[in-house]
Amino acid sequence: MAEKKKKKISLLKKYEKLKNEYLACWQRERADFINYKKNELIRMGELVSYSNIDLILKILPILDNFELVENKLPEQLKNDKNIKGLLQIKVQIKDFLKNQKIEEIKSIGKKFDPNFHEVIGEVQVRGKEQGIIVEEIQKGYKFNERVIRIAKVRVAK
Repeated sequence: MAEKKKKKISLLKKYEKLKNEYLACWQRERADFINYKKNELIRMGELVSYSNIDLILKILPILDNFELVENKLPEQLKNDKNIKGLLQIKVQIKDFLKNQKIEEIKSIGKKFDPNFHEVIGEVQVRGKEQGIIVEEIQKGYKFNERVIRIAKVRVAK
């Protein structure tokens, strides 16, 4: 009888040990699954936010044209109320981009960085260090610190 009791206690301990192992394994898997769900939600949020980039890239040339017109505008037309009204569209586009977390890449006066800039040409400029950006041909933009359009620039040689 004592032998039978020892065997039952031994089996009980064995099954208790198995139960604890299975429980620990289940708890780890559950924690892994919860972490997976969190990571997937983050990834899906990023995917949705980056899905707008294609539309943004189609809007940027329109903004470029507004800025080109504004820069080439004769002085006598700059105070015209109709021209000011049209240029207000540029301000609205910039505000829209800002709300979408799109930032301009600041270039002029900065050192050339191939991660943000593409050199279109070099210009001889007195008093400027070689590689300093002196002219911006096309503005660059980034979204969440990721470049979506590289800036096209001229640098001092």
